[in-house]
Amino acid sequence: QVRVVESGGGLVQAGGSLRLSCTASGRTDSSIMIGWFRQAPGKEREFVGVIRWRLSETYYPDSVKGRFTISRGNAGNTVDLQMNSLKPEDTAVYYCAAGYYRDRDIRAEAEYDYWGQGTQVTVSS
Repeated sequence: QVRVVESGGGLVQAGGSLRLSCTASGRTDSSIMIGWFRQAPGKEREFVGVIRWRLSETYYPDSVKGRFTISRGNAGNTVDLQMNSLKPEDTAVYYCAAGYYRDRDIRAEAEYDYWGQGTQVTVSS
């Protein structure tokens, strides 16, 4: 069992930056991966990126590559999502999720068993 909690959402102007954090507790063993997803109003939830805990290996979709960075936080069980050059289309509820790496499609929601409650990010134009 893993519990994840997001923090750090808010309102930012286009072109600005925002950092979200995900704090994980429980069975965070070496196979864990922490993914970030987002869901805009009226749209399906979208994969934003992932980090494999043990390797600190990351993967991003093209929509955020070069603008978003996922890293292990300074605290032991945190993962940060640094978002730069934000655009109004980045407005969404952002979720972090935990799963155990099984060498399958890490972009798929089904690979993540534990989800946070979400945090709102609003980018104004």
